Amino acid sequence: MFLSVKAANFVIKKEMLTTNNALIDDLIERTRSHLNALEQLRSLPEEVLQHKTDADSWNALECIEHLNLYGDFYLPEIEKSLKKANIYPAEGTFKSGWLGNYFAKSLLPKEKLNKMKTFRDKDPNGLPLDKSVLSRFLQQQKQTLDLLNRARTVNMTQVRVPTTIARWIRINLGDIFRVVIYHNQRHILQAQRVIAHLQKQEA
Repeated sequence: MFLSVKAANFVIKKEMLTTNNALIDDLIERTRSHLNALEQLRSLPEEVLQHKTDADSWNALECIEHLNLYGDFYLPEIEKSLKKANIYPAEGTFKSGWLGNYFAKSLLPKEKLNKMKTFRDKDPNGLPLDKSVLSRFLQQQKQTLDLLNRARTVNMTQVRVPTTIARWIRINLGDIFRVVIYHNQRHILQAQRVIAHLQKQEA
């Protein structure tokens, strides 16, 4: 049976108020758990990773490719924001914005995943995917860990990053990290559930 991604440690309220380091430590722990889950996926045959529960649902590779497509947008934007940011005390306070907190909270996995509309250019359904998808995601997670550590010395409340909804809709860096990493957590869990479905059928 597949291991689940570690459940959230933070109780998310209307706004999150913590320190830069506390938030970064939490997000690093989540990202490392994603790397562990990825290693489990990489150990499976490609035909298992391509299993679908039905024609309209995503297989495990499509779940991960969906994350790659978002990473292709957000990781370069985070990189640019960090290069422009001023140095800030590592123990400085982080406060989420109401919009960023709403997005992040909505992406955290629930016992029953709520369906969310996907932009057409981020929908991998039907693409001819292979295990190279997992290698690309691995590189993105390593880059994410590097960016998180670099963010320890910037003001994540004040630094703003554009979103995929529209470039003029910008939310703070801490919330962007939360959105990206909670989104990863959500779809890794989705991929695990697809594989668990197949394992149950074969049992």
